[in-house]
Amino acid sequence: MDSTVTTVIDSEKCIGCGLCVKVCPRRTISMQDKKAVVTGDRSIQCGHCAIVCPVDAVTVNSVDKESSRFSTFAQEDAWLPFGGYDTGELVRLMGSRRSCRNYTDRVVDRAILDDLIKIGVTAPSGTNNQSWTFTVLPTRKGVIDLAECVAAFFGKLNRVSENSCLRGFMKLIGRSELDEYYREYHDSVSETLADWKTSGIDRLLHGATAAIVVGSRPGASCPAEDALLATQNILLAAHSMGLGTCLIGFAVEAMRRDKRIKRSLGIPYDEEVFAVIALGYPDERYRRVGVRKKYVRRYYEA
Repeated sequence: MDSTVTTVIDSEKCIGCGLCVKVCPRRTISMQDKKAVVTGDRSIQCGHCAIVCPVDAVTVNSVDKESSRFSTFAQEDAWLPFGGYDTGELVRLMGSRRSCRNYTDRVVDRAILDDLIKIGVTAPSGTNNQSWTFTVLPTRKGVIDLAECVAAFFGKLNRVSENSCLRGFMKLIGRSELDEYYREYHDSVSETLADWKTSGIDRLLHGATAAIVVGSRPGASCPAEDALLATQNILLAAHSMGLGTCLIGFAVEAMRRDKRIKRSLGIPYDEEVFAVIALGYPDERYRRVGVRKKYVRRYYEA
């Protein structure tokens, strides 16, 4: 991770309140002669110091201000205080977001896709690494190309899994994954591939007109968590913009096992993919928010 200190403090503006020192997670800033001063040699470049300063005396030069400038909607840049939003409405948004598997032919404007990524990167990131990457497929043709690659991978996997001798041998050496795949997924995958090849019915990416592949560059402290938190931001924001989304787990698995699929999308070899989001304008309408399965809940008190 780049820990270069890019923080600059205007001593003329600084009023010595010490708030920037209090919120700095790396102790990059300290108080000297009743003024805040950059004294550390490492920074996670989170920008807390700049946005907490009441007199705008702190600048973090590593941040990209363009990442917070949106094209398709207006944003109020004043900080929303703790407890300053309606929890009921937040939960309603979360509960209203559903996996969409029916889309219209309407194209998603590229400005909307760009704004969705900017919303994605407002997510938290381990040690503020922000090593996530976003590969955008803005057209139905691009989505079809990805679907073809995924179909080819699973067609080959299905043929391999049909070899009962190979499945038996793999189980003997403690590798039962192929047998489990054959029992759990072979038949449904065969039906999906048959629909795709013979009638063009898209059960791979559900007829979406766009997609976003979320990955991470090497070196992040928790790349999967970072990518998936950004993904959740995108899913919720897309719903608020009138878009439907669906996570395509099979496509992620195909890209992990066949690096040629990543290469075909221009994704570098050393990047790992954690989510594929199919999206577009939904051809679905629901009446009420969804409910979830029973979950496990524990408390621990020392």
